[in-house]
Amino acid sequence: MKKYYEILEVNPKASVEIIEKAYKVLARKYHPDLYEGEKKIYAEQKMRDINEAYKILSDDFLREQYDSELEKEQEYDNIYINTDKNNSTKESTTKKKMQEKKEQAKTQKSEIGTYRGLIGITKELYKNRPKFKNIKDLQREDYIAAGLTAIIMIVILIVLWFIPFTNSFIKDMLPFLK
Repeated sequence: MKKYYEILEVNPKASVEIIEKAYKVLARKYHPDLYEGEKKIYAEQKMRDINEAYKILSDDFLREQYDSELEKEQEYDNIYINTDKNNSTKESTTKKKMQEKKEQAKTQKSEIGTYRGLIGITKELYKNRPKFKNIKDLQREDYIAAGLTAIIMIVILIVLWFIPFTNSFIKDMLPFLK
């Protein structure tokens, strides 16, 4: 996981204004047009990192997600260190688990705020959905919940029927009511 606070050379508790100032200073310092040859390639990479860090840290939502992922990674590191001190026999299994968690956190972090991240979240929700293979497996409570839902929807439609604006809207939606 990239250390965006270190890239922008700011404190993790820095305000958005301080982050913006640090970004401007570093952008002037590492602008690729100021360099030639090997230094220009280094400056271009440094600017990509600076821009990425600024993009994440200047947006409140993305920064909050980044901070939570950073905390999780630190917790994983602390758990690994504590486990390593206490149990040297379980070292290989603990290392594997921690490595898997770190890799999972890295992939989640790289997808924050992207379309791919949205798809990933949707897949996770889809995996955890209840599975009803047969209708016979449904419980009495499920039938009651479905019946109540249908009754509530009918009551809402009846109430909306008597409001003039929604009456025409409902007629357009349900052509058999015309």
